[in-house]
Amino acid sequence: MYNPKSNVAEEFINHDEILDTLKYADEHKRDEKLITEILNKAKERKGLSHREASVLLACELEDKNKELYSLAKQIKQDFYGNRIVMFAPLYLSNYCINGCVYCPYHAKNKHIARKKLTQEQVKAEVIALQDMGHKRLAIEAGEDPVNNPIEYILECINTIYSVKHKNGAIRRVNVNIAATTVENYKKLKDAGIGTYILFQETYHKESYKKLHPTGPKSDYAYHTEAMDRAMQGGIDDVGLGVLFGLELYRYEFAGLLMHAEHLEAAFGVGPHTISVPRICPADDINPDEFNNSISDDIFEKIVACIRVAVPYTGMIVSTRESQKTREKVLNLGVSQLSGGSRTSVGGYVEPEPENSKQFDISDNRSLDEVVNWLIKLGYIPSFCTACYREGRTGDRFMSLCKSGQIQNCCQPNALMTLKEYLQDYANEDTIKLGEKLINDELNNIPNEKVKQIVIERLEKIQNGIRDFRF
Repeated sequence: MYNPKSNVAEEFINHDEILDTLKYADEHKRDEKLITEILNKAKERKGLSHREASVLLACELEDKNKELYSLAKQIKQDFYGNRIVMFAPLYLSNYCINGCVYCPYHAKNKHIARKKLTQEQVKAEVIALQDMGHKRLAIEAGEDPVNNPIEYILECINTIYSVKHKNGAIRRVNVNIAATTVENYKKLKDAGIGTYILFQETYHKESYKKLHPTGPKSDYAYHTEAMDRAMQGGIDDVGLGVLFGLELYRYEFAGLLMHAEHLEAAFGVGPHTISVPRICPADDINPDEFNNSISDDIFEKIVACIRVAVPYTGMIVSTRESQKTREKVLNLGVSQLSGGSRTSVGGYVEPEPENSKQFDISDNRSLDEVVNWLIKLGYIPSFCTACYREGRTGDRFMSLCKSGQIQNCCQPNALMTLKEYLQDYANEDTIKLGEKLINDELNNIPNEKVKQIVIERLEKIQNGIRDFRF
């Protein structure tokens, strides 16, 4: 039976409930009265159920779809303003014992260039990322208890935080590694990680088994219940995601929202982030072999539906997507972007061998080019890590976010961290654009006292002092 409060994977992600939901959505995809009611509920900014959101995803009424997109844009503005958080992935090791058929790291791939960073190499990668201007990383590693044990991950986290180069510092390390134990999640929490990220890949159990024929990841329940163990281990910021293209997208969408509902029901804290990657080319992987790929139009609608259904969550789109696609989804609810990314182990220091990447990048621009582009679009590129460092995580973050009060911290912090970036890393054109943006945005800080503090701190940043935060 479907039970969002259950800790059993097949009960909080229930196959029959998803099928009933999809049937209901099909029956009501042109039901103007119901769709209007759902959109009106979404306007309350309190979210939607997986069933309600599935109706919007299936909706075939053009005027209602336009209303959906407009609402998604407004809700993103209400919760996150025009800020876009910047980050980069850091690949530590591509050794892996799993047999995932969609990933080039799979154990049977004998011609991929296998590599594991030493701590000196981790330092070199971090310095390269700091020299770009990054303050937030997401570390990635294949699942291999011999080559990549938890002790190795913890040592890498410690190394990353220890590197201080010029004015650079990595202030938040998010972790995207395989499902593990409560004890190991406690260790990650103690190491000072930000968000624990784990993609489900697919919520369809039978498809999951076929896509993961061998290795520890083949255990559907253990993988699906990982976020529960992370919460039990004290990690209250977790990030969900599916790899669109492996299964029918409407099934995945419903499962993804059911997972968010489960975390709310069981722990009182929904996902800190939701990622929406699509399968793309990589060594030994041809995305055309997966016949559930989705068009750009469907991808954009998925983003809009997630934004209105889970208004508080941060939404992430990586360099898998092209500049054109990223620009469209920024307008529909995305709040975090990677920039200047490399998807191979050691790729920031050395050129990436073609057979070493986890996936091909569509947006190959430098971080500064992405920052410049965002400013021209009217967004504030933010390098802020203040909430994590001030203890505003889990239910504390969610309560501030849902009430709208988080903007009292986020807007000033975004401007100050952008000022740091402009001072230390940007080219002349980006500096000119960014300084104008900061001056214009100061007028949007409603609290006069906060505004004056920000002005004073911006001057101190100009004079070489770093790391202010509200």
